[in-house]
Order: sequence, then structure tokens, then C-alpha cells
Amino acid sequence: MADEKLVKSLESAEKLLNGGDAEGCLAALRKVDPQGENATTLRIAGEATWSLAKEKDSKSEYRKAASLLRDSVKKSPKNKANNNSYNNILNEMQNKGIKETTLPRLINDGTPTLAGIVALVGVIVIALIGVKLASTSTTLTLPDEAELTLSWNDGQETKTEKIIIELYPDEAPVHVENLYWHAEEGNYDGTSFHRIIDNFMIQGGDFQYGNGQGGYAAKWFGYCNGESMANSGDCPNETQYTMPDEANNGLTHQPCTISMAKTTPPNTGGSQFFLIPQDSTPSHLDGVHTVFGQITSGCEFVDQISEVQTGQNDVPLNPVTLISMTTNGEESKAWWNFW
Repeated sequence: MADEKLVKSLESAEKLLNGGDAEGCLAALRKVDPQGENATTLRIAGEATWSLAKEKDSKSEYRKAASLLRDSVKKSPKNKANNNSYNNILNEMQNKGIKETTLPRLINDGTPTLAGIVALVGVIVIALIGVKLASTSTTLTLPDEAELTLSWNDGQETKTEKIIIELYPDEAPVHVENLYWHAEEGNYDGTSFHRIIDNFMIQGGDFQYGNGQGGYAAKWFGYCNGESMANSGDCPNETQYTMPDEANNGLTHQPCTISMAKTTPPNTGGSQFFLIPQDSTPSHLDGVHTVFGQITSGCEFVDQISEVQTGQNDVPLNPVTLISMTTNGEESKAWWNFW
């Protein structure tokens, strides 16, 4: 009898979705299966979230939907409807240029892949060394790698290249988490490197104005315009969110490192960062700005960009664009927290 009631309730929820009421569908699912024990619950929830993702054109909603549909496949790997929905959303996300996750696929048709086995070992290691969690309601595995795709014109031709950065979540957990959230939300995609100084650095990350006057922390880290505050509500608005400095973490401004840009007062980092070319060692920034990663591939492209022609205020004459940034961090939420 209980199973029959659940089936009827799920059918009713699906009718709401088919009738265009995705929010009502999700509300009904929360009532009937709050623990997400049924694979059909997760499939319908994923399809409803997918509908909202289309409506909002939201990358994060697409990823939530894909996660729910992926979980439905995990629970019932041979179910055709679950697999079809999951494959369909992956195809749509690929067409839109939205990555399901920056991590490799761990399960294929219910069977762990080699990457999945390796990832399981990695998760155990990460747990042992104590990588920090984002909050009690979400579990965030902080990334240890970022991939940047840059485009620029050197005066003769336009180039597009990738840069790989090893991140240091143990030494600078707040800065690495901040970068993760900005990258996850697509804040850096299409932004400019607005300030370039040869033999010094290239600076970008101002997703707000694009000229070095804007940008703010991706979430509340306890600081508002550099001032420590107990509650985010004490800060006038999110555009004034900043981060605590982690500059005394033992990392120095060596060639091919990434560091956080900020204003002169402490704890004022937001979203802007700078990359240091191979011919620069700005040690005067040590202990002031926070180094939180090292370029492991593509530093020669930072060198090339640092040599482009610039005008007033070190602004490049031709645009230098950060086309995209992704990381290998991963957020996990209980399925009901998505709603």
C-alpha cells in the first residue's frame, strides 16, 4: 500500500512538471520522498530542476539537475528513463558549453570507472589530510588545479592558449575557495586582463567593471571592505564582500605564481588576481599579497602576454581575454538542499 501511494504521488508530481509547474513538482517531491530514497524521485527532481535551468539560463541549475539525474542512474542504473534523461541533459550542456563537473566521470552505466576508483582513493587521502569544508550543509572538496583559456593579439596574430595552475588549498584555503566559486559561477568567463606590466605581472578578474575598479568576494568570508564583521547583514551589500589575507602562508612571489590583487588596506581581496611571468620575482609583495598557486603549464604564454603593447594606466592596446576558467573542485549537496 505504501509503495502504491508513493507511485501515485510521483505520478502526480510528474503531471505538475508536464503541466509547466516545476516548482510545484519539486515541492510535491519534498513531501513524498524527503530523503530521496527512490530513483524516480531523483529523476523527476532532476527534470524539474532542468526545466528551471532552461528558464533561468543558469549554469549552476544545469549542474544541479545533472547531479540529481546522475544520482537517479546510480540508484537504478538499468532504468531506461533515468539514463535517457541523464544523457539528454549532458548533451544539452555540452552544446551550451557547460561542464557537468570539472572532475572525470566516476560511474558509467552503474559501473565505477578507473577515474572513479582513483577518485575514491583521492577522497580518502583528502579526508585524512583535512582539506576544509565549505559549510555544514554543503561539502566542498577544494580544488588543487585550475585551467584558464586565454586569448590575445600580439600585434601580428590572435592566439588562444591554455594555462594550468596548481592551487594550494592547504596554504590558502579561503583564496582557493573564492577562486572556485567565481569559476563555478562563470564570473571570470569573458573578463579582461586590464593591467599588464612587462617584467612584473598581468592582472585580471574584475568581472564587475572590467577596468580594475570592481570585483568582490564570491561569498561571505567575514569581511566587508576589509573590516571584520560577525554577520553578512552588517555589510551594506555583497559588492563589498572581501576576504581575509593569507599572505603569511610561507609562499612567496616566485616566477609563474598566481597571487591575489587587493587595495592597500589589509583583507580587501575580492576577485582580481595577477599572474607573474618567468622573468619577474616581485618579492616586495611577499607578506602583503596572498600567493595561492603555481603555474605548471603555459607560463610562456604569461610571458608573451606581459610583452603586449599597453597604453595609459598599463591597459593593453588589444584586448587580452580570459575566455574561461574551470577548476577540479566539487561541491556535494544533499539532494533536498538543491531545492
